[in-house]
Amino acid sequence: MNKENENSTVETEPEVETPETEEVTETEENATDELTQLKELVKEWEDKYLRTHADFENSKRLLAKDKAAAVSYANESFANDMLSVVDSFESALATIEATNSEESSEVLDKIKEGLELTYGQLTKVLEKNGIKAVEVEGEFNPDVHQAIMQVESEEKEAGEIVQVLQKGYTIKDRLLRPAMVSTAK
Repeated sequence: MNKENENSTVETEPEVETPETEEVTETEENATDELTQLKELVKEWEDKYLRTHADFENSKRLLAKDKAAAVSYANESFANDMLSVVDSFESALATIEATNSEESSEVLDKIKEGLELTYGQLTKVLEKNGIKAVEVEGEFNPDVHQAIMQVESEEKEAGEIVQVLQKGYTIKDRLLRPAMVSTAK
């Protein structure tokens, strides 16, 4: 019986080992497949995270840029309204200059001096806040000039600015009002 037991043990052992080996192999394959699936899932989530984070950073940068622009140009409406005051000062000074020297009196000279000082203070405040007059020398530039009329000119070439009818202004790098000019034909 011992021999039979040994033989049967020997015979049964390979039979028992074979199913266990198949089960272990199947379990290992399932674990490997599951591990591969989990790794792919982790990669997908990592990619989604990186894309979402990049979108967030881009949004944050754009919002900061928009905020800076809004702060920089917050006074644009006020500055535009102040330009009519500047125009009035310039007109008053030009009128005083145009009066005859015979008509000049000490009072008129004092008024002129007061207007010039006030005008100087106003232009300094505007410049301090980034508001500057548009250059009007030389060639017509449609980005900052508005041609109101064309006139004949012997001194200027075609397309050059002959006369400034109203000054133009910029606030930082943005145009507030174009300069109204006449150009040579």
